[in-house]
Amino acid sequence: MSDARPAATASGRSLPFWLAHLEALHPRGQAGIELGLERVLRVKAQLGQRPHCPVITVGGTNGKGSTCAYLEAIYGFAAYRVGCYTSPHLLEYNERVRIDRLPVDDSSLCEAFARVEAARRAAGDVPLTYFEFATLAALEVFLARQVEVMILEVGLGGRLDAVNAYEPDCAVVTGVALDHTDWLGPTRASIGFEKAGIFRSGKPALCADPEPPPSLLEHAEAIGADLHLLGRDFGYFGDQQQWTFWGRHGLRRGGLANPGLRGAYQLRNASVALAVVELFRERLPVAMQAVRRGLIELCLPGRFQVLPGRPTIVLDVAHNPQAVAGLADNLGEMGFFARTLAVVGMLADKDIPGTLAPLAGKVDQWLLADLDVPRGGSSQLLAAAVSGAGLGGHVDCFASPAQAFARSAELAGENGRIVVFGSFYTVAAVMRSMHSGR
Repeated sequence: MSDARPAATASGRSLPFWLAHLEALHPRGQAGIELGLERVLRVKAQLGQRPHCPVITVGGTNGKGSTCAYLEAIYGFAAYRVGCYTSPHLLEYNERVRIDRLPVDDSSLCEAFARVEAARRAAGDVPLTYFEFATLAALEVFLARQVEVMILEVGLGGRLDAVNAYEPDCAVVTGVALDHTDWLGPTRASIGFEKAGIFRSGKPALCADPEPPPSLLEHAEAIGADLHLLGRDFGYFGDQQQWTFWGRHGLRRGGLANPGLRGAYQLRNASVALAVVELFRERLPVAMQAVRRGLIELCLPGRFQVLPGRPTIVLDVAHNPQAVAGLADNLGEMGFFARTLAVVGMLADKDIPGTLAPLAGKVDQWLLADLDVPRGGSSQLLAAAVSGAGLGGHVDCFASPAQAFARSAELAGENGRIVVFGSFYTVAAVMRSMHSGR
């Protein structure tokens, strides 16, 4: 039996080997979710992980990936060595662990996985989940490379997420909306409490939700966090040409070009990122040129990504009602298109009717796809939601996002628009099909 287990060394072990090991290690596999900190804390202690640089933890229902990317870019252009951990990935696992805005190499990941595996065994064969193992390995990479700032994106919720095993110097909640209700509770109050679990006593805690639930505010007050709220302690104003960030004590940073990422809601994400930068201005000084470049030059695949050429293709990982409402607003600002075709695949445990509802009457043809992944939903499930809610448009079902996208390309015409959304898995499958030419 022991010969079948991977050796605690990267020697001869490829990244695919280690990823397969991560999936098989926990009874629930890669897609299995088992919240809790006991397992990851045991292995973290065995590894002796102690970050010696500022740690910024970012959670939230939507916007956390964009906020991490703004911080990563700003500090990167300020010439700091930045470690950024996000999830999930689109095309390659390495995207999750970045240093200086670049995915780390396979060798670094394999060496980190080997160290985590050795510690996991030494701690009593702890059955780490996929995400827990991945989080520990990301920190191993960052510590080995001696990064000067760590940006850690929460995977799910906050209070019991593996990222919360690390003490943040600053914690951000970008927003609170209904998603992952099976694990976080059915209300904004329950979800807000879970997300506020990343706040720490006496440490800056920022919230970019315009109307945060009382549960988040009450928890921050109960633990004595230094709470910074959008609209009270920081914010923004401006027009379509430029905007101004404002913070505490009369701070103003004006004449800022609109962020490279599209959408009015991106100003919230950018402003909370700038609020973090201001809080760390003594430990991590940043020139305005780095701020400007970080905002303007940022490109984040799958976040309202409009591809060049015709027909117009929009890729967006939006997968809950709030995110798709933002997608619908962005689509409405794009101008006239002869037809809009939606390529959609979703996980079965999402609020499918609520997620699709913002596009009622705005889609001429739905090309719905099965997702052949754990928790993946069927095209028939999506079709029932489209028809049941009376969203309009013709409906077709396909066995995969790639097949649905191929058909959409045949139907769209030069003046049409194809919108791909519903899941990271959906966008990733379409991106792979485009890259392969199929």
